[in-house]
Amino acid sequence: MEQDAATAEATAADLRRQGYAARTADRGAWVLRTYRDADLVLLALDLPDIDGLEVCRTLRAESDVPVIACTPRDNELERVLALKAGADDCVVRAWGPREIGARIEAVLRRSRPQSAASDTISLRPLHIDPRRREVRLSDRLVDMTGTEFELLYALAANPDTVASRKELMAKVWGTDWVPTSRTIDTHVSSLRSKLGSSRWIITVRGVGYRMGHVDQLPEKSAG
Repeated sequence: MEQDAATAEATAADLRRQGYAARTADRGAWVLRTYRDADLVLLALDLPDIDGLEVCRTLRAESDVPVIACTPRDNELERVLALKAGADDCVVRAWGPREIGARIEAVLRRSRPQSAASDTISLRPLHIDPRRREVRLSDRLVDMTGTEFELLYALAANPDTVASRKELMAKVWGTDWVPTSRTIDTHVSSLRSKLGSSRWIITVRGVGYRMGHVDQLPEKSAG
């Protein structure tokens, strides 16, 4: 969905060349009526009829369809707001079609049902259940996107280890790219906000991130 019909069609044409079936819409209201037929929504935030963030919140409240927000500028605040509104990822309109296509592929891969082989992680009072795709903090269910869940699980699985940005990109996004858009930083910021404290995820300058609030080794049990 793009406010500029020509830009939207050019993006759709690029995605079709990459093997995706893509169609465009120039109104948020239209998408809210038809999104159930889509495997993923690439959502422009600057729509002419409804605020894009509101469309994103509505999509997330009504369904689990993957949503990638598309912003006109590489602006951290816009990315954070999009993630808090329920977007699984956020891209910048000026990015090349191959990177946007790769982001779509990664989000679709994460949205598919996962094998039930992974263990539940307990870092009291934080509990992460990969089978149910649930995160609970002091028995409170924490709403998260698929990307946020994968990032938190990747960090919590090895709580005493610092994960580099490159390692996290490989585990969560399925690529070794480390984009200048600070994708990881934005998702970490959203996770900290949802967990209610910046101390859950510690920044290790020049290296990456590790889990915080760990006073003992995590308890693991087959979910």
